[in-house]
Formats: sequence, structure tokens, C-alpha cells
Amino acid sequence: MSIKSKPKQPMEMSKAVADYLLENPDFFVRNEDLLSRLRIPHPSGQAVSLLERQVHVLREQLEGCNLRLHQMIEIARENEILADRIQHLTLALIPCQGLEEMLSALNDELFDHFQADAVELRLFSRGELDPPASMPSDKQAVIAKLKAFLDDGRPLCGNLDPSQLAFIFGPIADNVRSTALVPLRCNDAYGILAIGSRSDERFNTGKGTLFLSRLSELVSRFLQKVSLPGV
Repeated sequence: MSIKSKPKQPMEMSKAVADYLLENPDFFVRNEDLLSRLRIPHPSGQAVSLLERQVHVLREQLEGCNLRLHQMIEIARENEILADRIQHLTLALIPCQGLEEMLSALNDELFDHFQADAVELRLFSRGELDPPASMPSDKQAVIAKLKAFLDDGRPLCGNLDPSQLAFIFGPIADNVRSTALVPLRCNDAYGILAIGSRSDERFNTGKGTLFLSRLSELVSRFLQKVSLPGV
């Protein structure tokens, strides 16, 4: 039969803690991180003492610094992963000798290492971006948005409208919930690299586009390297 010990009362626990600290005066030297989490009031009547206020402000600043540090570490980790993926993609594209070979390698990399659910690369001459007046108005509107995007020259992320998705992704457009659009430039041709995802959040508008800018430069350079039939 086991005998349960009687729980210590608050006063007994306080005395035990005090006795321990007296026997181990270097406790807080060995556990400095605990000091920032303690609340030690400074007697000053009804008013908050300057010392208490300073400690409170310093504690808030420390918590803010720790949060920013964790955010910076997370960003650094993400950047390291993206840098590795860019290097892997570059090495995969270097041996390519023709357009078809390059597109195959690009598709493999984006699907396997960038978690893409859909990939489309479309090239246009400048004339194709100035459609005739006889073209249906809805298609003219899509091409006008595409032209504005290419003239701006910056990647973007977001949720495209159904007409844009259908123009870019064709029959698989219904499966694409968010898209990263990467502008491309090769000699006198313009193009877009569209990376689609089934997730609404994968390429939301809050996503940074630094990596996509690097991808734009890389793919554009390799497009200039390989032959481009029909352009």
C-alpha cells in the first residue's frame, strides 16, 4: 500500500524555494534567461516606480527582438532552400541544347522541387500582344492585362479570374486556385511562365517575388541560349 505525501502548502513551498536560493546563490547566474520572465515589484506605494517601468519596457523590447530574430531565422532558412532549388534548376538547364529539351527539364524541376501543380510557358511576338479589333472583347481584355503585366516586367502572385486562367492553362484551368506569373524576355519575343497551385494560399498576393525575379532572369537567359522555332 503506497502512502501519498501531503501536498506542500504555499508557505512551505515559498520557504523551500527561499532555502534553495540561499544554498545556491549562483542560481540566476546559471539561469539568466529566467530573469527576463520574472515579475519583481519595486515598493513605491500606489505609483509605478521608474525602475519597474524601465524593466517592463526592456522586457517588451527583448520579446520584440526575440520575435524578429525568429522571423529572420525562418526567412534565412526559406532563402537557403530557394537558393538550393535555383542552383539545382540551373544545373538541370545547362546541358539543354534545344527548346523542347529545356521545357522538359524546366517542367521536371518545377513539378518535383517547387511543388507546382500546373506549369505553362507561353511565348508571344509583339504583334500577338496587339490583337485585331475583330477579336472577341473578352479575349482582348485578357491580352490587354497580359501586355500590361509584361510591360511592367515584375512577377506577381495571386488568384486570376476564370478568363485569364483559361487563356493560360487551357483545359486544366479549373484545377488552379492560385498562380505565380513570371515575365520572360528573349530577343524580340515576350513570354510568361505560369506556375499554378491547387491551394488558394500557395501563391497568395502577400508572397514575396524575389525568387520569382531570379527565376525570370534564369529562364530568359536559357531561352536565349536555345533555338526558338517559329519566333
